[in-house]
Amino acid sequence: MIFKALRNDEDIDDSTFNMLYSTRIRRLSERHWTPVAIAKIAADYLVNKPNKKVLDIGAGVGKFCFVGAASTKGIFYGVEQRASLTKLSKKIAEKHHVENVEFIHSNITDISFSDYDAFYFYNSFFENIDTSCPIDKIIVPKSELFLSYSNYVRDQLAKTPKYTRLVTFWSTWEEIPESFDLEYSACDGILNFWRKMS
Repeated sequence: MIFKALRNDEDIDDSTFNMLYSTRIRRLSERHWTPVAIAKIAADYLVNKPNKKVLDIGAGVGKFCFVGAASTKGIFYGVEQRASLTKLSKKIAEKHHVENVEFIHSNITDISFSDYDAFYFYNSFFENIDTSCPIDKIIVPKSELFLSYSNYVRDQLAKTPKYTRLVTFWSTWEEIPESFDLEYSACDGILNFWRKMS
């Protein structure tokens, strides 16, 4: 029902979408997973032509990828370092026959951005600085990781071709190379749309 509604461009609120997940995952939603309305706007910008490969940098439970895959003609890839979350996302994709989505269990530093056309980043590295609402106890936060991950993403984005698109949500902009121009902002400046212009 949820995916059918998204494919038909119907509005789905977060409490409805989050019913795909367990109570524990739902409790983390407001802090850690992209709201449906934001995901739709971001995915729409990133997929400016069919079959664009979009990488979600730190996919969590796959929410952004699911919304993007159901509401656009793009192909969504979510990289996530927590095996349990990747497994959960794969299970939901299989159960609901969402075919234009793939989940990768990996650390971001093992991912080459050259395999993708566009990028989404909801500050997944921030959990290393702000430890007030941990996702789990499996990943131990380290403040130095925030900087090293941000630097890696910036270096990878710097190598992407001209006109590459990027959307950031709640970002500190640490990961954005100078070659990317801010096209516009939404949601009081927390949702930002970028394009590589040099």
